[in-house]
Amino acid sequence: MALLVNERTLLPVMMPLAPAATLAQRFPRALKEILQALNLPVEFIDAEIGGMNEVVYAKTANRSVVGMMNEFAFLAEAFRDRGGLLDPLALSLKLAAVPCGPLRKGAGSPDRAVRELVAGGDVH
Repeated sequence: MALLVNERTLLPVMMPLAPAATLAQRFPRALKEILQALNLPVEFIDAEIGGMNEVVYAKTANRSVVGMMNEFAFLAEAFRDRGGLLDPLALSLKLAAVPCGPLRKGAGSPDRAVRELVAGGDVH
């Protein structure tokens, strides 16, 4: 399973890793499913997906993102093993509702942070 996290909103996207060579091509569809499940405006979703033409893999220097990725990985395992959540979309949505320390002064959770972003509010 692959875990991708947006640096600004901490929105997690869980998706099958295999085949790894096509991860970048499959990511926009997985993200679109999550954004649709969050009932975000079609215009926002189309703009986000439309802007994903170029892929660059790089190490993050953001320790908050790394910490949240570790926390999300731990929680995803618990949700899968104890809660029976196997579907990547369901896992992503469950993780998106988790309160996150880096968002505590603002939205609180990634799903709320994305909604604030769409509404034009600041995401902390």
